[in-house]
Amino acid sequence: MKFGVIVFPGSNCDADCKWAAEELNQSVEYIWHDSNKSALNKYDVIIVPGGFSYGDYLRSGAIARFARVMDGMKDFSEKKGKYVIGICNGFQILLEAGILPGAMLVNKNLKFICKYINLSVENTDTPFTSKFAKGQVIKVPIAHQEGNYFTDDKDLNGLIKNDQIAFRYCDAKGNINDNTNPNGSVYGIAGITNKRGNVLGMMPHPERAMTVQLGSTDGRLVFESIVNYIKKA
Repeated sequence: MKFGVIVFPGSNCDADCKWAAEELNQSVEYIWHDSNKSALNKYDVIIVPGGFSYGDYLRSGAIARFARVMDGMKDFSEKKGKYVIGICNGFQILLEAGILPGAMLVNKNLKFICKYINLSVENTDTPFTSKFAKGQVIKVPIAHQEGNYFTDDKDLNGLIKNDQIAFRYCDAKGNINDNTNPNGSVYGIAGITNKRGNVLGMMPHPERAMTVQLGSTDGRLVFESIVNYIKKA
């Protein structure tokens, strides 16, 4: 099994994501943003990491979606059915590229938010959440200014109907309401998948919740889930 971590100008979580895969004894390499689409062929999982790609000019992910390496991402995920994880800025890039539905707006308080939050695991029938229990409350950090996920009512109903919502913001007891939503995200959404379920986008950073020393090990299960899923496939 081989992981690839895309590196854009301004990425700053690429090393963390590489380390997360290495923690699970997986082979992992960096993929430069100017690589052609054939460079993706040797990977089973691609991580699009967090950061401020291209300085987040225009809006988060708007320029990175035009990077050469992104030319092959739809083929990688849709035609070949391989696996993609977009974290924070990576999620924003996948939205801008049309690989996942919806858009990302500025946080409702217009400020950068960096703190640990609680998430409710909404769907365990995905390659990225199979080691969780449905309704499990996990603790993972966020660090973003544009994490206010938005989609219209029609697409939101589609996400709900198709079980594409992976994570929602909640409190420590699993309650979901306006007070548990840190950024104003519609329906409290923190992470979604595509219809096929092989692409995950999430604003919280599971790679920053891998060890007790970091305050939580809950993020580790995201990576363990995908490794376990591919091994069984």
